[in-house]
Amino acid sequence: MEPEVAGSEMVLPMILPFKRVQMSGKYPKGQSRGRQWKHLKQILQAENYASLPADEPNYLNIESPPSMYPSKKYCDITGFEAHYIDPRTTLRYANPGVFKRIRGLSDDQIQRYLALRNAAIVLR
Repeated sequence: MEPEVAGSEMVLPMILPFKRVQMSGKYPKGQSRGRQWKHLKQILQAENYASLPADEPNYLNIESPPSMYPSKKYCDITGFEAHYIDPRTTLRYANPGVFKRIRGLSDDQIQRYLALRNAAIVLR
């Protein structure tokens, strides 16, 4: 550094607005530093479910109606979401590359893929 800069007395504010405030003074030892999230297991242990009536809904006996949305269809080869179905084999596929691969499969391999999906169809 230059001698005149090093020797000069600079007056700086004690708290700079762009610096982060130290948290040690804000939270003494032993205190929490924010919200503590509970896992489902901790919630279940904290609640006394034995004292609740059996017909009252809680985490252990919750029932939901079936979904109003149609179930998603997945590609039989890749597992990605399938938007297309091969009309000849009824295999679902996600993109044209998979379609080319499906058309190259033998009938026995196609039957195995359909059996995995529980859609055994006899091909003509």
